[in-house]
Amino acid sequence: MKAPSPAARAAPLLCLLLGACTGLFRSDAAPEQTYYLRAPAVPAGSVATAGTPLASSLRVARPLADPGLDTARIMLLQPDHRMSFYAGSRWPATAPELVAAFAVQTLRASGQWASVEDAASPFPSDYLLQMTIRRFDADYTGGAAAPQVHVVFDCIIGRREGRDVVASFVVAGNAPASANRLTEVVGAFEQATGSALEALTQQALQAVRAADAHAAAARASHNADSPVPSSSRPSQ
Repeated sequence: MKAPSPAARAAPLLCLLLGACTGLFRSDAAPEQTYYLRAPAVPAGSVATAGTPLASSLRVARPLADPGLDTARIMLLQPDHRMSFYAGSRWPATAPELVAAFAVQTLRASGQWASVEDAASPFPSDYLLQMTIRRFDADYTGGAAAPQVHVVFDCIIGRREGRDVVASFVVAGNAPASANRLTEVVGAFEQATGSALEALTQQALQAVRAADAHAAAARASHNADSPVPSSSRPSQ
């Protein structure tokens, strides 16, 4: 009996490999869904838009995040101290990047700053805002079928020149999801984040207004203590 040629022996192996490769491009898994948050418009005449606009500029640094929150996954909390995430869904960026973009939009919409820049901006600024994300999760530990969304940010505002801390405060927002569906949960994230950032806008404005007023008073006091010498010549 004649032995099969090398080409004949290779044919079954080639078919097997092609079948395996074809299988790599087929999946029965549902495609991953990406959800975004949009900053609400700040109505004219609200607390966040009250007062004389500042001459100062503000840069929003990339937020820090507590363990488990520096991710694009939509995080949830379950009983027994369990942390998990919604399968097949994600934010368009990590939570710190998402919160930073939301914060820049909200602060700019207030119309109370000379400019509001993000961390990548090449332009200098007078003040720096550093946030730390303490909570950014859908909480199922309360026993209800639909979760309660909790958003908590630690905030520090300082002068860029000298790195002096001007104010340190905490803002929070909470919102219940109207149903245990991801669309409603994302809506609750948007509402809770918007509430927290509206409070941040108010406190940041108060802190910088007070800092600017203090700096102006200090300059005026210094000028009064150090009068400019007269340029006129003394009489003979």
